[in-house]
Amino acid sequence: MKKILIAATVILGLGSFAAYAQDQPISKTKKERKMENRQKAIRLLKAIETGDSGPVGYINPDKYIQHNLGAADGLAGFGALMKTLPPNSAKVNTIRAFQDGDFVFTHTEYDFFGPKIGFDIFRFEGGKIVEHWDNLQTTAKPNPSGHTMIDGATEIKDLDKTEANKALVRDFVESILVQGKMEKLAGYFDGDNYIQHNPNIPDKLSGLGATLEALAKQGIFLKYDKIHKVLGEGNFVLVVSEGHFGKEYNAFYDLFRVENGKIAEHWDVIEPIPAKEEWKNNNGKF
Repeated sequence: MKKILIAATVILGLGSFAAYAQDQPISKTKKERKMENRQKAIRLLKAIETGDSGPVGYINPDKYIQHNLGAADGLAGFGALMKTLPPNSAKVNTIRAFQDGDFVFTHTEYDFFGPKIGFDIFRFEGGKIVEHWDNLQTTAKPNPSGHTMIDGATEIKDLDKTEANKALVRDFVESILVQGKMEKLAGYFDGDNYIQHNPNIPDKLSGLGATLEALAKQGIFLKYDKIHKVLGEGNFVLVVSEGHFGKEYNAFYDLFRVENGKIAEHWDVIEPIPAKEEWKNNNGKF
């Protein structure tokens, strides 16, 4: 039950504010809407902490498709769960926020019922949020190189290279993690230069290789089965996939930073996908 409550909170349950979700002024141009959507998502997430009811107006109350499997669809499914959250107990700190067309994706540290790191994806139509996905993982200690799950570069650069960087990262995930073509691995990196934020893997390409080899010797394999989304802005690209890590079937959210056409930095959140009989909606994780 606690896991469901955590998920529902992050997923913008905000059910206690649902009655506020009325039409809000919408920008007149597509450019204005695009510029506003990132801030709308950040404000909506922060409202989990502050209790501000205003940002709930960014959600379309007549069309809100929920992909967090621990919450019922639409706004109405969140009210009862939100009432169990102790007042003034939640903390929300969005570290990174990006836009790709009608999508906004964020990288956030949370604290309710314990610390969590999460990625959230919002799809907008006409300036309103109409669909939401996320992935959550309990915050871990710094990795062997001293990096946390959330620190590192934040500056968005190379906006003119967005599509090229998305293509590079998609090819990396498809070739290496889905198809297992490890002979191509080195070509995606600048030598051994690679900053890693996964809690269990040290920096450098050699550190990644050594960790995967050690896991394989223990009979633990990482295998991606399918890519569902590739979103990016400038030098940052988020890939949403499903697959196996050991015996568990997981959703993988991987954020990459690209520099000079090579993968330079990586963050991720891994969350097990529950059995279908445990789902609170029928929209699926992806």
